Amino acid sequence: MSQPETSFPPARGLVVEGVSARYGNLMACRPVSLQVDPGELVALIGPNGAGKTSLIGALNGTVAGSGSISLDGQRIDGLPAWRRVGTGLTTVPDNRGLFPSLTVADNLRLGALLSDRARRDKALEDALDLFPFLRTRWTDAAGALSGGQQQMLAIAKCMACSPRVLLLDEPTQGLAPIIVDELAGVLRNLRARGLPILLVEQNQYLVEAVADRFLVLVGGQVVHSGPRAALADRERIAGLYLQRQDAATLSH
Repeated sequence: MSQPETSFPPARGLVVEGVSARYGNLMACRPVSLQVDPGELVALIGPNGAGKTSLIGALNGTVAGSGSISLDGQRIDGLPAWRRVGTGLTTVPDNRGLFPSLTVADNLRLGALLSDRARRDKALEDALDLFPFLRTRWTDAAGALSGGQQQMLAIAKCMACSPRVLLLDEPTQGLAPIIVDELAGVLRNLRARGLPILLVEQNQYLVEAVADRFLVLVGGQVVHSGPRAALADRERIAGLYLQRQDAATLSH
């Protein structure tokens, strides 16, 4: 008698299992496990110094870390940062990662360099279709754009790389409320296209507007998680933020 099939196809999207981050001997983030499915936006929230940015660094390879990171069922944690980008793991860092003295065009072309050659032109066009205003600023220096425009350019630069997952670190920093509204629309658009998104954010409005689920990171570890609706319990969320760990001071 034949045995029933017990194997399952690899999980799609981003799967993180027991990933930690450290700077030398300093543990910045204790082992974290999470999953972001295609077309899902998961928000990572928490107080300053909780280790959120360090976790993003461990995922994209710019911060030393341990644990398992899989993208569409393929392990990528053994790859250097630049090769992780090549697999489709893209990041908009908290400083936006632009080259201010280069033109909008050159920033986007640099973003497209690690895209699959056959799809490079299409990826670039898709990025411009997402942010049409960039066509009118094509020859302008990135540093000449407003803060909101620079944030959109940073996202477009990632989209030019044909991403399979997008990591966003504090994208609303310094943005006016009207631009935050625009950013929310962009993130909903990307999510509707099936892109998995992991968002690190302090802005409660944006998280409530776009997240499917959220995790609270305090003292380098996940202390709570839930669906977007649970964010309405602001008193409980605030109480979690006030938790203190006995561990050494953590790097944000």
